[in-house]
Amino acid sequence: MHKEQESRCQPKVLGLRPTESVHDNGLRTTARLRDFEVKDLGVTQVFGFDMEKFSLAVNLLDRFLSKMKVQPKHPGAVGLSCFYLAVKSTEEERNVPLANDLNQISQYRFTVSDLMRMEKILLEKVCWKVKATTAFQFLQLYYSLIQENLPFERRNSLNFERLEAQLKACHCRITFSKAKPSLFWH
Repeated sequence: MHKEQESRCQPKVLGLRPTESVHDNGLRTTARLRDFEVKDLGVTQVFGFDMEKFSLAVNLLDRFLSKMKVQPKHPGAVGLSCFYLAVKSTEEERNVPLANDLNQISQYRFTVSDLMRMEKILLEKVCWKVKATTAFQFLQLYYSLIQENLPFERRNSLNFERLEAQLKACHCRITFSKAKPSLFWH
């Protein structure tokens, strides 16, 4: 099931190439700005959200960047909107932070209406398909399969938190955005 959905919700590799090749000319987001924005998505931890939300937010960001040229002054609003959509699509409503709280965390770099406007643009560009198969889901799947097949005395030798940290580091590099999530763990 995951492999079938995987291709439908991946960033377009050809769309990411201009982001990678552009130098910091002030006209659109570069790979460096994208990677910085992904690191900035660490806001997920401020609200107590797990790697699943982070991974989905990165997926949304890359899908958006593969379709849109984004001016360097906007990646923060795009990134925060991606995070907000990831949380809204995976959490119960009572656990979703208020837009005002997100605005405060962003140190008021943009208004709540900016965030909502960006969220609408983002939804349109990802064709309202927020949920996606992510590398984190494959990590969970592969980890459980490995755990089932390891002898009982060796099961603690593979540390899931360490694997999560390594995945997070991979997400912080645009190079890995071009790979299908299932390939991360081959």
